[in-house]
Amino acid sequence: MSGSKRIVLKGYRNLKHKVSGASSKSLRDALFKRYGDNVLFVYKYCPDLDENPLAINAAKAIVAAEKQKRSEDLYQRLSGYENNYEKEAVFKVVEELGLDMESFEWDFNSDETLKRVLKDIEDSKTCGLTVFPGLTIDDVPYNGAWDNESVFATIEKRGGKQVSLAIESFFHWGASAAAVLIIATVAALIMVNSGFQETYEHWKHTKLGLTFSEWGLILPLEVWINDFLMAIFFLLIGLEIKKEVLDGELSDMKRAAMPVVGAIGGMLIPAAIYVAVNMGTETANGWGIPMATDIAFTLGLMALLGSRVPLSLKIFISALAVADDLGAIIVIALFYGHGFHLIPFLIAIGVVGIMLFLNRRRVYNVALYVTLGLILWFLIYQSGLHATLAGVITAMLIPARRQADLPLIARQTSIIFDREIEKIEGNGNGQKSMSHGSLVLLRNAVERLREPSDNLMHSLEKVVNFVILPLFAFFNTGILLSGTDLNLAAPVSLGVILGLAVGKPLGIVGACWIASKAKIAQLSSEISWQKLIGASALAGVGFTMSIVVASSAFHDEVLTSSKVSILIASTLSAVIGIMILRAVSNKKVA
Repeated sequence: MSGSKRIVLKGYRNLKHKVSGASSKSLRDALFKRYGDNVLFVYKYCPDLDENPLAINAAKAIVAAEKQKRSEDLYQRLSGYENNYEKEAVFKVVEELGLDMESFEWDFNSDETLKRVLKDIEDSKTCGLTVFPGLTIDDVPYNGAWDNESVFATIEKRGGKQVSLAIESFFHWGASAAAVLIIATVAALIMVNSGFQETYEHWKHTKLGLTFSEWGLILPLEVWINDFLMAIFFLLIGLEIKKEVLDGELSDMKRAAMPVVGAIGGMLIPAAIYVAVNMGTETANGWGIPMATDIAFTLGLMALLGSRVPLSLKIFISALAVADDLGAIIVIALFYGHGFHLIPFLIAIGVVGIMLFLNRRRVYNVALYVTLGLILWFLIYQSGLHATLAGVITAMLIPARRQADLPLIARQTSIIFDREIEKIEGNGNGQKSMSHGSLVLLRNAVERLREPSDNLMHSLEKVVNFVILPLFAFFNTGILLSGTDLNLAAPVSLGVILGLAVGKPLGIVGACWIASKAKIAQLSSEISWQKLIGASALAGVGFTMSIVVASSAFHDEVLTSSKVSILIASTLSAVIGIMILRAVSNKKVA
């Protein structure tokens, strides 16, 4: 591997959990045998000084012992040390190892050693590792198994890992989902308004589907996206709502009261404003459009503001948006279906009954519920109700269970490992790997730590945020602006803009103020009324959910006008909300 880029491995040790000397030596020897001078292996000692301030003495001692090539021996003696790391106790261990005490004491007390230890501790906070001891390869956290072959496999593909890490960092950026939605929206607007409207419309109306003999389901691409893919979005929303209700911000009535009150106010006032503006017109049934909040955009914009927005406010708005989504789901299901057909509806009820029976019987096979959910989607679509309802019903009927006893399961897995190690090392029966029965027990134990729907929810998050919602945005915001008769003073446009940009913050802040004065609920002490006004303005970014309602309520020119109004209102809400939050934060700093 001569001429190759040098491989840098950093082992982070916290002194609380010890890695055996044999394991460390085995990895180092294997690395140098395989990669020779192309590998650099360094250790960083990063004790938790908040937990034990005296542990800095041990870290300094190990670093000082490097000058006499005895750092590994001292680490093995001090790591997991039961006594406090008093300086005298540490020096006694050093003396027992036979180090030159005069040289050691000089190195121990040097500023260089202290700076090195403090730098290592600081590096440990930013290296990306979640568990210590841990390893980074070319500054990329290594999260695989600790055996040599797994480490080698990661080293061999480390270039790709850097790219993967960059992509992963983007996905974890709080504003990434909002950024992708903006890109999709702008791309659609540019395409339609730069001479490619026909191509865009052709894509939307391209028919796709499945056929079996005489039966088939052939639908335009736009319908597959708006009805089928968005049902998956609603499945994720349903899972998130259930998680919040069972074990989150909506699980405790005291904590949930204010966000729920705010969400109710933030739905009723915008709807009332829309109805007041559109009363007696053909567009009066669009009152559900300004009720919605786009959680991806709202939280993404708050993420852009960073520390300007306190964590308690982010949690409050997250809970409010979840409650708002639940309200939007109910409104869509009850008021925005298309006709009604009894037979598929009755069969759908039967499928829901089967899912409910499985739920009551504590059947935790998520794949079974997803399969039944697909059948339910088809039946609800055929019945004329809004097909996205199938996603929510499926989410609610996937069973939940009480949290596992973590210490007990940790003890169980420890016993399994101890037993298998004894078999391998002590019985002389030639066994070199873990038995199948023990692997099954371990898998079952680990799976018990996870909610049945957790895997589904986490696997859906990226698909929804970075595939489904961008597709929805692209195929629903391609609006021809030039040559189109857009009247922003028309009742539908005015109702949407005033409802989102004015009604949302007015409803949220007003409801919270009334609840506070009536002592029904209380805001966190970290949330000022000024910051709540700014965050409530951001909640006026309706976008995805508003477009879902608009697409169900209107067609043709009225739909186009409502979509333009949603974009304008969402942009206004975003700008106003960010300006208020920035101004409040700057004022506080000043």
